[in-house]
Amino acid sequence: MSNEADRTPPHLTLSRIARDLPPSGIRKFFDIAAQMHDVISLSVGEPDFATPWGVREAAIYSLERGQTTYTSNFGILELRQLISRHLDTLYGVRYRPEEEILVTVGVSEGMDLAMRAILDPGDEVIVPEPCYVSYKPCISLTGGVPVGVRTTMENEFRVTVAQLEAALTPRTRAIVLGYPSNPTGATMPREALREIVDFAVKHGLYLVSDEIYDRLTYDGAHTCVASLPGARERTILLNGFSKAYAMTGWRVGYVCAPPALLNAMYKIHSYTIMCVPTTSQKAAIEALKSGEPAVRDMVGQYNQRRRLIVDGLNNAGLDCHLPSGAFYAFPSIKRTGLTSEEFAERLLFDEHVAVVPGTAFGLGGEGHIRCSYATSLAKIEEALHRITRFVGKVSPNAPAPRRTVETAPTRAQNRPSPVKS
Repeated sequence: MSNEADRTPPHLTLSRIARDLPPSGIRKFFDIAAQMHDVISLSVGEPDFATPWGVREAAIYSLERGQTTYTSNFGILELRQLISRHLDTLYGVRYRPEEEILVTVGVSEGMDLAMRAILDPGDEVIVPEPCYVSYKPCISLTGGVPVGVRTTMENEFRVTVAQLEAALTPRTRAIVLGYPSNPTGATMPREALREIVDFAVKHGLYLVSDEIYDRLTYDGAHTCVASLPGARERTILLNGFSKAYAMTGWRVGYVCAPPALLNAMYKIHSYTIMCVPTTSQKAAIEALKSGEPAVRDMVGQYNQRRRLIVDGLNNAGLDCHLPSGAFYAFPSIKRTGLTSEEFAERLLFDEHVAVVPGTAFGLGGEGHIRCSYATSLAKIEEALHRITRFVGKVSPNAPAPRRTVETAPTRAQNRPSPVKS
């Protein structure tokens, strides 16, 4: 029975936007799993590695020196200079640290700022789906209208210009691009991105590009959208430190955009956030200075896990394409006859494996589940064993499980990485 203090008095109402905002479909199963024993969680997209020691040490040292005051609302200049150099080195795209880079509380704040800066009520934003759970709510919170475009496994979850054309209206203001993709692991070829940039130029649209998984690209090289001809002047580039550097809890991201656009986001940021915590910014500075070996090591381990989990899901009877980026597999569970919610719930309670139903990620998500492979090889193997057993129970016609030598981990491969120390 709810407490009297928990009720909103009848004469005090909530906003329509707040009432209609759906809860995160990711956290629902994570929270249930947290109350259970012997659960293997493939549900939350968070590295299982600790932040590299050198990064942690730099943060500790900054605290010992009493560096606990506010910084510039833009963020520490040294950090912005390093971000500028980092993007230039990797992708040949240059941003001026003084007026084109803003340090944010993760990419999530950056997405919120971007939508607040470019949208008026009723403006539309095209969002390829399945997509990360916060994209559409960030649009709705501004009074904007998210327009979903369904992508499919048959097309490797890549949006096409023809689909964008079909979704275009006179109210369209922007396109959100999230590649490598959470939840599908899809990436976009450079030429396909060029076509999307040309489409945006033709129709006068912004491109909001979430590239938080850029370093977690396994097949081919990542293309930074802003580096393409005609893209920089209309692109809001979002990135951060959470995934590549195992720094989710530090909450450091950044936005890069032309001066007038960035200044609009800066004004909102300065009133709502002020600045990212100094200690976190000091850690990010060290990550850019010395974190590259740890990034390469972690990406190598993710790549090994990627092949193991995709092979295991296919062998269990769940069709799964090989993701090219991020750390998620997005198998189809359609042959079981269960909905995504039913599959995820029964798998959790029957076999104690937590996954996220594809419906949490919008159009095209039904019939799929998201499995994060940001966990150890041993846990992935046990989870695959339980999933195979579960699929065999709910889908009697599933193929018999088999094992391939190529992806079978050895005892040596199961040793913990020094990055975790």
